[in-house]
Amino acid sequence: MKRIGQKTLEFSAPPTVLSHAAVGGKKEAEGPLGADFDQTFQDTSLAMESWEKAEAQLQKEAVTLAIDKAGMSAAQMDFIFAGDLLNQCISSTFGLLDFQIPFLGQYGACSTMAQTLLMAAMTVESGAAERSVAVTSSHFCSAERQFRTPLEYGSQRTPTAQWTATASGCVVVGKGGKVKIRHGLVGKIVDLGVKDPANMGAAMAPAAADSIYQYLSDTGTKPEDYDGIFTGDLALVGTELLYQSLEDNGVNIQNVHHDCGLLLYDRERQDVHAGGSGCGCSASVLSGHLLKRMERGDLKNILFCATGALMSPTSQQQGEAIPGICHILHLTTE
Repeated sequence: MKRIGQKTLEFSAPPTVLSHAAVGGKKEAEGPLGADFDQTFQDTSLAMESWEKAEAQLQKEAVTLAIDKAGMSAAQMDFIFAGDLLNQCISSTFGLLDFQIPFLGQYGACSTMAQTLLMAAMTVESGAAERSVAVTSSHFCSAERQFRTPLEYGSQRTPTAQWTATASGCVVVGKGGKVKIRHGLVGKIVDLGVKDPANMGAAMAPAAADSIYQYLSDTGTKPEDYDGIFTGDLALVGTELLYQSLEDNGVNIQNVHHDCGLLLYDRERQDVHAGGSGCGCSASVLSGHLLKRMERGDLKNILFCATGALMSPTSQQQGEAIPGICHILHLTTE
């Protein structure tokens, strides 16, 4: 592993994706990517007594499926990197307790899938692990209760609001798989003063623009060199701002760009306003949709650029702005 340019890591012996799994709720099953989920639940409580326990169960199901698909057991996993949106990452803690895999909790907000996957790749590349697991989740009801208002309140959503995905995605990283992790970039915290918690796209777009521009500069590549550049959870508003920011720096990605927040749902039919969000959004799109397309040969060379809004209920109550972050992984079958 070495650094190229200013910020990008190049893996000398690229770690690979050994298996992956995505689970989701009823709304996700009814969306355009519903068929790509390994498992979906019509009862989004998952027969649990709280929304938080339901989200923990989502992670448990995703990890179980991914490890089973790899033909392995939990005892053969060296590390598990996991996180979620809830305080102290309780969905990960309680959802993964029974696996007894050495655990390192992560918080990257909606960028957590890229963060955990990058950490898993680094442990495998360095020789610290033979196999590492990356997983994250979110749940619409648990996120609403923590960050906005409980569902019982019945508040009206603004046009810029996004719908937190009830979903989880998991990837097992090791050696010998078809999809290789060639490069990674750890993003910087970017804060342009956006304070509206109902406009996550605007808060995250500057960080996405910063990381994508940095990655392209470090690697000397152009947007058209990739089959797709997939951002996480910018949705409609953030996507438009991303295009403007990059075009101001002479970069046009519109012909190859897709956003996970716009792929997961049908905005016209499913009433999700600006699109999807939450850790489980980009995680399930990657684990359920993109990696399957790469294994089929539909995609051979992509950038996965998950974005996150680094806020908390405390920072919002104290009137702080919402910093954003974006981590990048270069995935290829070539």
